[in-house]
Amino acid sequence: MGFLDVPVLQNDPALQTTPVRLEPLSRGHHDDLVAAVSDGELWRAWFTHVPSPDAMAAAIEAKLAQHRAGTTAPWAIVDPRTDRAVGMTTYLNIDAAHRRLEIGSTWIARSAQGTGINPAAKLLLLRRAFDDLGCIAVEFRTHWHNRQSRAAIAKLGAKQDGVLRNHRILDNGTVRDTVVFSIIDREWPTVRLALTERLRA
Repeated sequence: MGFLDVPVLQNDPALQTTPVRLEPLSRGHHDDLVAAVSDGELWRAWFTHVPSPDAMAAAIEAKLAQHRAGTTAPWAIVDPRTDRAVGMTTYLNIDAAHRRLEIGSTWIARSAQGTGINPAAKLLLLRRAFDDLGCIAVEFRTHWHNRQSRAAIAKLGAKQDGVLRNHRILDNGTVRDTVVFSIIDREWPTVRLALTERLRA
């Protein structure tokens, strides 16, 4: 199945492996996501853009609208042990002509961090991007000051492409330097093996 041969964003399937299930985002995930974002008060980190509990409904509606417009593909990150959503992740910046996309807008409840859920979710998203959609590159972007995110992206096997200086003006008035990482198609077999072995450990 080629990247240009399918409506990439309109019919995304649920994706599952042992530690995690990714379900196409829906309004039905709202209450779980409110509980998840409250676990650690994730929205309070000044260098991230995570919806607060009060803003969750609007955030879901915005993502569903973007999905209908064909610009993103959002998923709820579900812990199969509890069948509850513990976070969110999205395909962004879809560029079908150049067969590339970004995995981003990812956040996970504090108690679910370090459990294997995040790398397992990334493995599922990367498999779909490279093996099903035929991507030649997948990007990851994060704030320069988000050291936890930068370390997690590098641990996936992504390489740093560079830093976009003064890239975005945030709601709090600060200016974000955006660190850009990527995995390209010829690196994917090694990244896939490394992630698979990491999840077995």
